[in-house]
Amino acid sequence: MGSANQLQIIMLFCAQWRCEDKKMHSIPSILLALSTLPSGGQAAGSEMPAPSQCALPEGWSQVAGRGSRYVVFGELHGTHESPAFVGDLACALASRDRRVLVAVELDSTIDGALQEAWKQPVSRFKQALGAAGWQGRKDGVGSEAMFAMLVRLHALKEAGLPIGVAAFNGTRDEAQQKRFSDLAGQGPHEAAQAENIKEAAALARYDQVLVLAGSFHAERARYGEGANSFDPMAVRLASFGTVTSLKMRYAAGTSWDCNPKPGMRFEPGQTIPEDAIECGNHRAKGDVDLFRAPFMQLGAFPGEDRDARFDGFFWLGPISGSPPQVPE
Repeated sequence: MGSANQLQIIMLFCAQWRCEDKKMHSIPSILLALSTLPSGGQAAGSEMPAPSQCALPEGWSQVAGRGSRYVVFGELHGTHESPAFVGDLACALASRDRRVLVAVELDSTIDGALQEAWKQPVSRFKQALGAAGWQGRKDGVGSEAMFAMLVRLHALKEAGLPIGVAAFNGTRDEAQQKRFSDLAGQGPHEAAQAENIKEAAALARYDQVLVLAGSFHAERARYGEGANSFDPMAVRLASFGTVTSLKMRYAAGTSWDCNPKPGMRFEPGQTIPEDAIECGNHRAKGDVDLFRAPFMQLGAFPGEDRDARFDGFFWLGPISGSPPQVPE
C-alpha cells in the first residue's frame, strides 16, 4: 500500500470515526488492520458504517452518567431493530476509543468457537460464525439481524476498533451447573448467565460491557415468592459490578419468535414440549408510538409510572421481524 493511499485511507477512517489529535497514536494499528484488506481499503463483503450510523444515540450521556460497568438491554427477541441499535452504540463507543464488550444471548457452550471465529480475517468470518452453533436455531436469538450485527462488529474490530464479543446463555459445563444446582426454578440458568458475562468481561480491560438479552433476564427484581423465587440475570450481575438495565419499548410491528401455542401457559424455568411451541413472524402490538428516532432514557416511559424492574428504556420505533439466519 503506497504512502499516498495510506494517507487517504487514514483521512477517510478519521472522517468516519472522528479521530482526534490525541488519538493519532492509533494510526499504526489502523494501518495494520487496513494492510490485510483488499486494495480498495475496505473488507470484501463488509459494510463499513457511515458516520451517521455511528453516532451515539440520544440519551446515552444520561445513561453513561451513572457510571455502570454493565448496561443491559432487555429486548424482544427476533427484530431487526434491537441488534442494530446495540451495534450502533458499540460502534459509536469504540470509535471514541472506548473498549467495548458486546455480550449476546447465544449458548455459552459455543463461546469458544465464537472466539476462534473472532480471530479470523473478514473474508473467513461469516463462514466461521455460521459454523459456531447457528444451525437449527428457530428462535429470534439466532436471527439474521443478530448475525449481521456480529459480522459488522467483527469488520469494525478488524479495522482497528476495540470491540470484543461473548456468548453467555446458560450453563457452559457440568461444574457450573452443579455449582448453582441449589437455586430454585430458573435460578441456575440466570446465575450462569451472570457469571459468564462477568468472566468474559474480566478477560480484557473493557471500559463498557453491553449485554443484549431477553427482557426477563434484564429485570432488576427477584421473581416469584418464597422457596420457588429466584434472581434474574441482571440481579445476579449486579453483585459483580454496577448495572443499568433498560427495557426495549417499541411501536407496533412484527417479531420472529417462538411462543407457546394459543391457550398454553408456562412458567419461567418450566420445560415446554416442542409440539407446544410455534415459531414464526408474529404481530407485536407495541406501545404508543412516540414518533421519534431511536433513543434511550432513564426513568419512566412517557405516560406511565416508573417500572421498578428496570432503570429506564430504549425506544426503537416500529419493529420488523428478523427470521433465523440458518433456516431449518
